[in-house]
Amino acid sequence: MSDNRNMFLAILLSIVVLFGWTAVSERFFPTPKSNAPVSAAQKADGATPVAEAPTMLRERAAVIAESTRVAIRTPALSGSINLEGARIDDLLLLRHDETLKKDSPNVRLFSPSGTQGAYFAEFGWTGSAGLPTAETRWTASAPTLTPEQPVTLSWTNAAGQTFLIALSVDKDYLFTAKQSIVNKGGQALVARPYGLVARVGTGPDKSTFNAHTGPIGVFGGKTSYENNYEDIDEAPDRQIDFRSKGGWIGFTDKYWLSALIPANDATFDANFRGGGDQRYQAGVRGEPLAVGPGQTAATTTRLFAGAKEVDVLDRYQDGLGVVRLGSAIDWGWFEVIAKPIFHLLDWLFEKTGNLGVAIIGLTILIRFVLFPIANKQYASMAKMRQVQPKMKALQERYKDDKLKLQQEMMELYKTEKVNPLAGCLPILLQIPIFYALYKTLFLVIDMRHQPFYLWIKDLSAPDPLTPVNLFGLLPFTPPPYIGIGVLPILLGITMWLQQKLNPQPLDEIQQKVFAILPWMFMIIMAPFAAGLQLYWTVNNIISIAQQWVLIRKHPAPAPEPAKAK
Repeated sequence: MSDNRNMFLAILLSIVVLFGWTAVSERFFPTPKSNAPVSAAQKADGATPVAEAPTMLRERAAVIAESTRVAIRTPALSGSINLEGARIDDLLLLRHDETLKKDSPNVRLFSPSGTQGAYFAEFGWTGSAGLPTAETRWTASAPTLTPEQPVTLSWTNAAGQTFLIALSVDKDYLFTAKQSIVNKGGQALVARPYGLVARVGTGPDKSTFNAHTGPIGVFGGKTSYENNYEDIDEAPDRQIDFRSKGGWIGFTDKYWLSALIPANDATFDANFRGGGDQRYQAGVRGEPLAVGPGQTAATTTRLFAGAKEVDVLDRYQDGLGVVRLGSAIDWGWFEVIAKPIFHLLDWLFEKTGNLGVAIIGLTILIRFVLFPIANKQYASMAKMRQVQPKMKALQERYKDDKLKLQQEMMELYKTEKVNPLAGCLPILLQIPIFYALYKTLFLVIDMRHQPFYLWIKDLSAPDPLTPVNLFGLLPFTPPPYIGIGVLPILLGITMWLQQKLNPQPLDEIQQKVFAILPWMFMIIMAPFAAGLQLYWTVNNIISIAQQWVLIRKHPAPAPEPAKAK
């Protein structure tokens, strides 16, 4: 087997890992849907979806202006809380813009009911009569919620029972809601605290085989990725139920997350619910609270509402004990490699100030670590070039006896101390690294909208400069499969040069197949992130340099002079 065939096999394995493993794992190794059954009584106690889908949408500014609100001001968030229903329904993410344009607005996460893309969180109680509802008008203790100034919402019913929601927020994306009942009346009540996140529509990102979006949660210590919006619509009563001790539930987009997080030691019921017309809800319900006259009862739930920044998620997971909050980023089966690669790349990014330079540095570091193995690979390739004339002679001598040819080839490898499989190992070692970098650039928001130099303005997006738009002279960006960018073209050229330095296959059909491989991969890689294309291109250039040095060290023998006739 020639080294080129080994490389071809390794590249095919890379594609299988990138595009096929997740689909296979979901088919044959599905995540458990629930860690405990849910009773009929628990199902009946679920809150009704409240994300209305009105027949006529209204302007967001008008809806916000007509309601009484508490402002939200933090270094990461800006928005407001609607005092009617105690809804957090107006939220902008100040660290992230929608596009690369200078005048681009901030990313909007939450929007009020009755507006385009309605999406909000709400806290309350279900149970006996006299409880606050979605129409209840709360009183706020302060006009603005900040990390330094919590706000308490209060409402008292006719029976003298006061309901309190003490809201606080940190400098990132975590709200804390302490729900209290102070019973100053003469009657006892039983109420079950709940929190919900409701949205109309399925968000800006579609769930794919390699990146889950939509309903998500952690139940019984395991992350549930398997439910999609279609599963909610098709479930009995449009409801999927869970019961867990510790964990969380919510909705994830590619870069954004809203998640309700009960206390770590609390046992809770949770569900995803659908109301038709693309109305969806994720909810949690705590244990029922029996509050007699003169008594007080309280429970606490957290709400994460923001960007899935790796360090922020990990800090909440490690510092607050939020179970597997970091798994909101769907790293996949190679998380053990992907996260260290991300942290190394992030460290290089911090030191260099440019993500493209960091990717080049990462490529060099990886090649340095793999240098001893790669050196053996290229030395083996050089030896293969040296023995290629003898291989051709054997092929000519035994062209009609394939079995004998294989035996003589193996004997030649043994005599010349050539290992035709030596090239496989370093390439196979590159597969998980390549996959980890792919996941990092595709999913991690820390890499979003990061520029390189010249025309590369976003390394998490495909190269936009293509011959189809005359390298940017025409004012449009063609689809990647049609408009192959400069970086994929360089990738194809460097693969072609690298292939020219390898021993050529003896079989003519193999020669033709390998001749088109660089250009096939140029097309395949065109839709991928420019950062990934940069990594592969730099990796090819280093490989070419290393091969060139070793070929000079192990030159191929001069061809034998033609015999005189």
